[in-house]
Amino acid sequence: MRLFIACSLLSLAACNVDTDATNEQVTLEYNKQQIRDGAVKARRTAKEVASGLGNVAATTGRAIKNEVGDVDVDVDVKRTRPTKTE
Repeated sequence: MRLFIACSLLSLAACNVDTDATNEQVTLEYNKQQIRDGAVKARRTAKEVASGLGNVAATTGRAIKNEVGDVDVDVDVKRTRPTKTE
């Protein structure tokens, strides 16, 4: 579904619409080169965004580790069962 929306937007960006009011005609032309260029730009932008998100996640992880440090947790769980009284 997302791919369909992306392709539709790229197609709209690369079309030329001419309206002839006297003859009541509409001409719609698609430029394949503009569609390819738009797809390349969209791919490049998505790659940059993903790279940026990865950098932010790594930086955030380092900041949390520096702030919290290593935490050792020692848990001792004991359970005393109640005795049945009959």
